[in-house]
Amino acid sequence: MTSPQDPGNPANTDPEATSADAAEAAAAEAAAADSAVDEAAEAQANAATAGTAEAEAAVDDAASDIAEEAAAGDDAAVEDSLEAQLAERTEDLQRLNAEYTNYRRRTERDRQAVIETSKAKVLADFLPILDDLELARQHGDLNEGPLKAIADKLNGVLTANNLSPFGEEGDAFDPEVHEAVQDLSSGDEQVVGTVLRRGYKVGERVVRTAMVIIADPAGSAESPDNPDSAE
Repeated sequence: MTSPQDPGNPANTDPEATSADAAEAAAAEAAAADSAVDEAAEAQANAATAGTAEAEAAVDDAASDIAEEAAAGDDAAVEDSLEAQLAERTEDLQRLNAEYTNYRRRTERDRQAVIETSKAKVLADFLPILDDLELARQHGDLNEGPLKAIADKLNGVLTANNLSPFGEEGDAFDPEVHEAVQDLSSGDEQVVGTVLRRGYKVGERVVRTAMVIIADPAGSAESPDNPDSAE
């Protein structure tokens, strides 16, 4: 058998040998390709895993931040609510305290008014006795003796309870406290001429008006304008 003169010519190449070599080369390339594919898949898997871990970490961080902000917001909201409630309760307490103070003052004022009214009523029951003692004094029956001692004690007790007489001759006439039974005055100025019954007060409260006769002021009869003053 004669060997070909140009062994590198494909036409002179052994078909079986060429096919085996090609198959081996193709197998090697396929193996390399599979290896590359596996490496790429592994790299992608690693990347995906790493990305997922990073994403989860980022989500966890974000959730933690949101939770902290929410907690801070809740604390602020709770604090604001407590401050609002405290302010409201303080205002209610102040209003209640003011109402109680006014109530206590009003009650004390009413109580004092009731006491003064009751005292004035009781002391007014003694006025007829004082009138009789005044008549006895005018007749000289209170100069000495047991009756004088009783009168002095009674006057002391009534004076200690703020009972005081009023209505003296020469006082300016006041229709609020004087009861006039006769008017002998001739001018605009009027005074008490004669006291028929003394008036009494308990503090500033009038318990009985004074019964008087109205007259002109002392000295007016001697004035030049009075025709009776010629003599």
